[in-house]
Amino acid sequence: MARVSTNMANTNVQFHLRRQEDAILNLQNQMSSGNRLNRLSDDPIAAARTVRYQSYLTRLERFENNTRYARDHFNQIDINLQESVNILQRIRELAVTGATGTFARDDTRHMAVEVNELMKALVAIANSTGPDGRQLFAGDRVFTEPFRIVEGTVDGGGESLVVNVEYRGAGPARRTEIHERTFIDLDLGGGHAFWAERMQIFSGVDASNWRALENGAFFINGHEILVRAGDTLPAVVASINESGAAVRASVDPSTNGLVITGTNPHLIRMEDRQGSNTLEELGVVRFNTDPSAPNWDPGARVAGGSVFDMVIRLRDGLLRGDHEFVGGLGISGIDLSLQNMTARLAEVGSRHERASVTWSRINQEIPNVAAMLARESGVDLATAATDFAMMELAQRAALQTAARIIPPTLLDFLR
Repeated sequence: MARVSTNMANTNVQFHLRRQEDAILNLQNQMSSGNRLNRLSDDPIAAARTVRYQSYLTRLERFENNTRYARDHFNQIDINLQESVNILQRIRELAVTGATGTFARDDTRHMAVEVNELMKALVAIANSTGPDGRQLFAGDRVFTEPFRIVEGTVDGGGESLVVNVEYRGAGPARRTEIHERTFIDLDLGGGHAFWAERMQIFSGVDASNWRALENGAFFINGHEILVRAGDTLPAVVASINESGAAVRASVDPSTNGLVITGTNPHLIRMEDRQGSNTLEELGVVRFNTDPSAPNWDPGARVAGGSVFDMVIRLRDGLLRGDHEFVGGLGISGIDLSLQNMTARLAEVGSRHERASVTWSRINQEIPNVAAMLARESGVDLATAATDFAMMELAQRAALQTAARIIPPTLLDFLR
């Protein structure tokens, strides 16, 4: 039983008035912030859901930005590839004209000069940068020009012409996440976009008695192939073919050496993992401190050229006035270049379409998640305003009642 005293009524009134003021203050905070969960204790279940919704909404907004960047990036690549196709079409027209045999050598030499200039324009496109200052066709080496022109003299040229175009881009393509655990490749390396022939690498080492002495690994186009102690050449060939890399491996029946063939036109990049020397032992590559330089073993035979190799070959044929060569291998090389480049255009278009579809889906999903978040944590202002008015009315009534029921003290008589 509570003890009755002169201070009891005042204490009870103060306690309930403080609770009422706290409720009014909490409602004011909710109305000013628009969030009814100012403390986790307000609604623990709703607070847990709100945290998950906010996290998912933040990820969706990040995915939306990634897909928007991917679409813009693919647009830039598409524009440059389209222009490259137009240049190759013009080069092909010159090749067809020069292959007729009705022009004198001076005329075909003039055509060769135009082909040389068109090739420089093609290199400029291959070295183009996007709006963010990153190289479009350099793989993950986005601040290094992927192609370098080497000029020199050519028989019949009479001046300095392009004699080689070296590819210095390296590494795998950058990837971006466009949805939960869903990634898309952003880059199209110059070793893919500006290649013409399927590469072939023939090792000059007889590996019929070769056997791996310890565990190791090597990389083909970024795919890691593991080698276990005791593996023979057929085991390595099987591992390469099962790796997913765009190559096929086999054993040369005449030399018993390793043969690597690309399944589509692209520059094959191969290197041993640090601490392993499988490819060196098989006579495919050699150690090189410069990652941009060719690392093929001197005894290996490498076939398969780039778009620029095809154009240089055609130009040299025009300089010689060799109509049969221009009409045969010359035009054939340009056709291979066009075929690969149009295939890469289709690939970029497919990636762009995938990014666009994902972007549209995310833009429909974001409002739905935002609505779910608002239902869990948002404040209904109409209801809150009504409750606030009722609380204020109740507080005023409590204050008026307290003034009447609290007994007077000695101070009330000192007037």
